Amino acid sequence: VKIGIQLPEVEREYLWPEVREIAKAAEDVGFYSLWIGDHLLYRDEHGVRGPFEAWTSLAAVAEATERVQLGPLVAATSFHNPAMIAKMAVTVDAISDGRLILGLGAGWNKTEYDAFGFPYNRRVARFEEAFTIIRTLLAEGAIDFEGEFYQLREMELVPKARPGLPILIGSNGPRMLSIAAPHVAMWNTWHASYGNTPEGLETLMDRVAEAERSAGRQPGEIERSAAVLVQLEGGIGRRSGTERPVSVPITRDEAGIAEALLRFERLGVDHLQLVSDPIDVEAVAKLGRVVERVRREG
Repeated sequence: VKIGIQLPEVEREYLWPEVREIAKAAEDVGFYSLWIGDHLLYRDEHGVRGPFEAWTSLAAVAEATERVQLGPLVAATSFHNPAMIAKMAVTVDAISDGRLILGLGAGWNKTEYDAFGFPYNRRVARFEEAFTIIRTLLAEGAIDFEGEFYQLREMELVPKARPGLPILIGSNGPRMLSIAAPHVAMWNTWHASYGNTPEGLETLMDRVAEAERSAGRQPGEIERSAAVLVQLEGGIGRRSGTERPVSVPITRDEAGIAEALLRFERLGVDHLQLVSDPIDVEAVAKLGRVVERVRREG
């Protein structure tokens, strides 16, 4: 199983140099991928919190690292014109020398939609048009599009995307899966969506397999990935905002966490994204030893 890690979002206050340090440390200890949440603003019982913007952060992390795959987990298509998302994806992919995984989703956090003035209604319908535009531009380099929400005339993506730039769909909904399954390379689910257990994840993976069959794809052709919440010594509980449930984290020693991750591997998961509480350089070092143990025992 490939193992990545999510970089800090709104767990606590931090400055950009620490994010860069964590990213470089994660690459050094052997993580396969780095992920950045695409969110703008949270309001909950803890107050108002906001992370750095995802796409500019991805560009900076791409320049700071050399080997790791990287991507948004996941980019909300309704935060930008879809042609701009394709343009940003090509740019970050070029900066990283072909290491971008383009995670896409419809968004969910109403607080940031209201604050920034983005339309919140009919998010799946808007996603369907945006997804059509993005995937077409990446694959073909040009599109004319007349939709309900987006209109593009003689749109050309220059420079073009590299062939095979992978798209990941971050959703479990049947309609979203039916839209994405014919085209994506990967699927992802967040830990709160399946209870942070292999048993909960199995049900969602069956749903992906059905979408795969309906789309005429080969079994397992869509790579399965899942975010997993882990809590180390010093963790205080990950804040997720009031609009999303909080998972029970995996709270064991390094050997126990490794064994828990191996259970996901035995289920058939291809790629795990660790969501660490806490998330700092020390936690990355501990989890690096977990990654090495999984490699040895997997």
